[in-house]
Amino acid sequence: MADHIASEPPAVVPLADYGPADIEEIFGVGDDHFGVAHTGLSWLPKDIHFGVRDGDGRLIAHSGLLRLPFTVGGVDLEVMGVGGVAVAPDVRGRGLARAVVGAALDHARTLGPRFALLFCRPQLVGLYRRLGFRELAVDVHVEQPEGRVVVMPLRTMWTPLHDGASWPEGPVRLRSLPM
Repeated sequence: MADHIASEPPAVVPLADYGPADIEEIFGVGDDHFGVAHTGLSWLPKDIHFGVRDGDGRLIAHSGLLRLPFTVGGVDLEVMGVGGVAVAPDVRGRGLARAVVGAALDHARTLGPRFALLFCRPQLVGLYRRLGFRELAVDVHVEQPEGRVVVMPLRTMWTPLHDGASWPEGPVRLRSLPM
C-alpha cells in the first residue's frame, strides 16, 4: 500500500486590493478572463477580497464579495454577491476555488444578509453545486447603465448564509449592476 500524504489546505488571506494586474497575475495577459464579455453587461467591482498565493508569492486564486440590494417577490433584501472567482489554469483541480469561495462565505456569514448569490456560466454550475449553491429557476433582472433593466443571461445561484434561510418565491430583481 502506497503512503499517502494529505496536503494542507491552501492558506486563504484577505487581500487589501484587487484589480486588473491581479487578474493578469492569475490568468496571464488576455481579454475576457471570466468568459462573460459576450453578455455585454457592465459589472460592479467587489469590495472584499480573498486570495491564495503560491510559495513564490504569486496570486493563484481569488474570490470577492459585495453587498447588493435585491427585490424578491416584492420584498427588498440584501444579499452578499460572490464574484470574481478565479483560479490560475496551471493549478486548477487542487481545491483552490473551494478554499477562496469558502473563505468568502465564512466572512459573508458575519455581515448579516441571509443569502449569498453569484452569476456563472453554464459549465460552472456543477462546481458551484458542489460548493453548496443552488440554481434559481426564475429570470433575474439586473440593472445596467442608463437605467436599462435586462434579464441576466448567466445562471444565477444562491446559498444560505444562516440556518433555516430559504430563498423567497417571486420575481427577482437586482437593484444595481451585477457583481
